Amino acid sequence: QVQLVESGGGSVQAGGSLRLSCAASGDNSRMCMGWFRQAPGKKREGVASIYTSGDSTYYADSAKGRFTISQDNHKNTVYLQMNSLKPEDTAIYSCATGGVVEGGPILNPLAYGIWGQGTQVTVSN
Repeated sequence: QVQLVESGGGSVQAGGSLRLSCAASGDNSRMCMGWFRQAPGKKREGVASIYTSGDSTYYADSAKGRFTISQDNHKNTVYLQMNSLKPEDTAIYSCATGGVVEGGPILNPLAYGIWGQGTQVTVSN
């Protein structure tokens, strides 16, 4: 069974940066990994996803130009570099792994089956 552990969350002022990490242990043969976030009172939403082979990446409109998803296959770790953070980026960020095929709903949380525990990101003015 795959386990995912996120780290790197914290508090930062608007305009600052954070780098989230998601370390996968166990046999992760899923096709893609994604970062998702959920703010209080809101639905969980996809932020960025990456295919574990080929490095194809996908971003929500809110993340384009500011966030970068990457992976280190040797370390079984996926990263989310977040720059130019805004207060509206405040949320619990979780990583997940799933078997979404190319062209499928790669930013849809319902397409992912294994989740980490999440890490809090707070952006203040």
